[in-house]
Amino acid sequence: MKKHNVFDIDGMEMPAGRRTRVMIGSNGAIDGEYFCQGYVVIYPDGSIPMHEHETVETYTILKGSGRMTVDGEVSEVREGDFVYIDSHKEHELVNTGDEDLHMMFVYAPKMVVAHWAEEQAGRV
Repeated sequence: MKKHNVFDIDGMEMPAGRRTRVMIGSNGAIDGEYFCQGYVVIYPDGSIPMHEHETVETYTILKGSGRMTVDGEVSEVREGDFVYIDSHKEHELVNTGDEDLHMMFVYAPKMVVAHWAEEQAGRV
């Protein structure tokens, strides 16, 4: 059994106002075979900036509220909502609430997506 606790993962503090913890994936606590999964806390007024990648992805809102944009379509999201994002569709998630927004992402195939390094370098 491969068992971990998500809160034991230090994760990455991102410039757009969030902490990303990769649970499963090439850079995660467990190196899964087919997909990547992570837990993100987006601070008030923080975001996952607009980006796109070749992977398909889902975002699941666990706590809080925000605004999700996928391929130009905008929707308010709240606890319990999940969004499927097709490959190469630009998307972003902004915390519009007064409290931290907690979400989980899953994408496939497994890889380290480029937008993390691009954001840390100030290009996203």
